[in-house]
Amino acid sequence: MSAQHTDLRVEDFDYDLPEELIAQQPPAERGASRLLAMDRATGALVDGSFANLRTYLRPGDLLVLNDSRVIPARLYARRTLLRDHEKPTGRIEVMLTEPADENHWRALVRPGRKIAIGERLVFPAANGEILLEAGVLERGKYGERLLEFAPVDDFFTVLERIGHTPLPPYIHRDDADADRERYQTVFARERGSVAAPTAGLHFTPQMLDALAGNGVEIARVTLHVGLGTFAPLRVERVDEVRLHRERYTIGEEAAGTVNRAAAEGRRIVAVGTTVVRTLEAAALEAGGVGRIKPHSGTTEIFISPGFTFRLVGAVLTNFHLPQSSLLMLVSAFAGRERILAAYGRAIQERYRFYSYGDCMFIA
Repeated sequence: MSAQHTDLRVEDFDYDLPEELIAQQPPAERGASRLLAMDRATGALVDGSFANLRTYLRPGDLLVLNDSRVIPARLYARRTLLRDHEKPTGRIEVMLTEPADENHWRALVRPGRKIAIGERLVFPAANGEILLEAGVLERGKYGERLLEFAPVDDFFTVLERIGHTPLPPYIHRDDADADRERYQTVFARERGSVAAPTAGLHFTPQMLDALAGNGVEIARVTLHVGLGTFAPLRVERVDEVRLHRERYTIGEEAAGTVNRAAAEGRRIVAVGTTVVRTLEAAALEAGGVGRIKPHSGTTEIFISPGFTFRLVGAVLTNFHLPQSSLLMLVSAFAGRERILAAYGRAIQERYRFYSYGDCMFIA
């Protein structure tokens, strides 16, 4: 599913970011990030802090959160079958991307060149005990594989034991125990994401309680974030971009809350691009009439300049990678020139970028 696109090229969404502005660690305290507020009608910018988010929200606003929970999706395996004259390979990194069926997962495998269909991989614990085994059923582009895991009593319990937090590749360090908590929102509930919905990382329970006390309504939807959202766009034109599908669920309570807010003309504030995509995909699914239905499904929606937003009136979001679909989404919401100007201001003022970085409030 895609929006109306213009003649823009992917390179039109480029910008230069000093390496030292890519946040390698979360802030010392959750919620201590800076916030760049943007008036999308004028492009006016105000430097602030996330702790003062309440000053940008008003009573009656509906704040929509993504309650997906990140799973420890990065695993390390070793091969069990070597062809004639092959030397033993070092550890194989297997990044789970989405479940395909019972005991089947799609994954990225690195190094993937030698991992052929029919290979068997084993996944040992720290003490050497083999806790998971998988066979390679299909081979795709860019290291993509379809794996069939041998059945175990509780797959996710095993993942919690041997899996690693799937930090993105621009964080140049191994995951640490602290990432299990900090690369997870405080409202995470439904497990299934292989990357965090990072705009939600800033919130604390105290912040959510304070906003509710100020008359801000809160709803929760679920979109399980896949690596496709962050994958490099290997095309030149924006109208050639195609995204991987991602699974989402909108419950009856959330759908009713969103529909009431829309009918009453109250502002719907999306926490993160995943919520934007969920709500706008659901609105299109329902016929584009500004209402949504409770349901579960998948979406490949790609939002870029030219898209008509039907529900979302404001967005809290982190800073996104150059030439990414997420940068195109926020450019669709506020205008490409204004977003790039805001990013230039953020770089000048030394904001921290990407998953563990600072945030923007665009309204």
